[in-house]
Amino acid sequence: MLTRLAIRNIVLIEALDLTFAGGLGVLTGETGAGKSILLDALGLVLGNRAEAGLIRAGSDIASVTATFEFAALPAPLAAALDDAGVEIERGEPLLLRRQLKADGAGGVASRGFVNDQPVGAALLRELASALVELHGQHDDRGLVNPRGHRLLLDRYARADTAGVEAAWRAWRRAEETLAAARAQIAQASADRDLMLAYLAELTALAPEEGEEADLAGARADMQKGERLSGDLAELRHIWEGSDSALASLRGAARRLHRIAAEHPLLTDALEALDRAVIEGGEAEDKLARAAEVLHHDPAALDRIETRLFELRALARKHVCQADDLPAKMRDLRSQLDEIEQGEDEIAALDAAARDAGLDYRARAEALSAARIEAAARLDTAVAGELAPLKLDAARFRTAVVRLGEDRWGPGGIDAAEFLIATNPGADFAPLGKIASGGELSRFILALKVALAEQGGAATVIFDEIDRGVGGAVASAIGERLARLASGGQLLAVTHSPQVAARGSTHYVIAKSSEGTVTRTSVHLLDAGGRQEEIARMLSGAEVTPEARAQADRLLENV
Repeated sequence: MLTRLAIRNIVLIEALDLTFAGGLGVLTGETGAGKSILLDALGLVLGNRAEAGLIRAGSDIASVTATFEFAALPAPLAAALDDAGVEIERGEPLLLRRQLKADGAGGVASRGFVNDQPVGAALLRELASALVELHGQHDDRGLVNPRGHRLLLDRYARADTAGVEAAWRAWRRAEETLAAARAQIAQASADRDLMLAYLAELTALAPEEGEEADLAGARADMQKGERLSGDLAELRHIWEGSDSALASLRGAARRLHRIAAEHPLLTDALEALDRAVIEGGEAEDKLARAAEVLHHDPAALDRIETRLFELRALARKHVCQADDLPAKMRDLRSQLDEIEQGEDEIAALDAAARDAGLDYRARAEALSAARIEAAARLDTAVAGELAPLKLDAARFRTAVVRLGEDRWGPGGIDAAEFLIATNPGADFAPLGKIASGGELSRFILALKVALAEQGGAATVIFDEIDRGVGGAVASAIGERLARLASGGQLLAVTHSPQVAARGSTHYVIAKSSEGTVTRTSVHLLDAGGRQEEIARMLSGAEVTPEARAQADRLLENV
């Protein structure tokens, strides 16, 4: 709840430090004393638009600091602060500060802080919805805003919205998975004919890893053989036949073998000759193998070159190396297999999405039924509050409207809005459209009382809810405000002594002038001060003994 409010140089307020407690706090004062300045100051620190006119005349800088304290930080506040990267220690108060500085050209610069950490006004506005709920004659937030009506109705119904939200997200995931699979299959199917043609082409060629290098080597050898064919033919002539040099060496070795035993030198000569014959034989073998390897066969060379051209052309077509073609062929087979399998999986995914949709619909239908039943109970509860608030001719209705399927979402299949008709026979319309300021505030009070413990902001403020009423109606308003404030915090700006008497704390707002300087001040009243202020509210400018006696009776009867 709001525990402290510090204001510096805002309009007529030079310096003001207020402390607040739980329960019902009332703020009173003569018309024009400056009650709206307090609300403007609070609105500023909660992210309202910064305007140069808020800075007190003669000052360049203005600021407002609001302190909120909680037993445990509400989840929406904790989430918003965490998303913004603002750190707050456990148990630490929440301090919101807004500073304005005149720029000298009629404009104003604004800075926001949360626990002395700089933040933007957008974050202050986001926090405001969980901190302060303001109901005034020109307010377009809180219960007036239909965007929050469905949430309030769900809380009133104690409905299982979490289950519906989870079912919605599961349905969306299933539909997205199905759509992605269908898109993938559609794309793959569109390419299937081309993939089949590629696979047939690769299968017909049957490329092998390393084949290009082998073919290129064989072609190079044949091309060398063509170039060396004359030399090889001449070497074969020298080396082959009965009159070749090797044949002569072998003949000489046979003859020497017969006489080698006659002398050691002949033996040595035979051994050398044998080595020459062996070396010559090895040379002969190598020449024969070289001739075989380097054999130039024009037909074989043409076949090799044709194969190389086909391999390399197909590699260029698939933007890869020739050695990658076998892998490419395997990939194409795998993709075609996946297309076949994917078409089977589509049926399973379609069934899963259908089941998820049926689950969501069942849960959402149950939620819708709970909303309709709760709406009827809420309408009855609000109707019971209208007559005491002098709204007996008015009617209230909670409209639960089925949305088109394209607008279904995690919140279900309905929209909900609070509607009123202020006169007999009049059509129902949104709260903020047809009610006057006083009527609207009283409608909101009736609705707040009916909703009771169904959540809302930490601090609720009613601005002149009792405008234009008195007597029994003002007493009914005061009683209901006090009831709402029990266990929480509610502040009411009021002109009604009956409402003021219900307050557990009472502040008086006063305006004073010294020469050309006008100031607004706020004071917390003690018991005697309360009696005097309520007596003033009863009698006007001159406080009479009768007014004081009546003030005592009001204070005693609450």
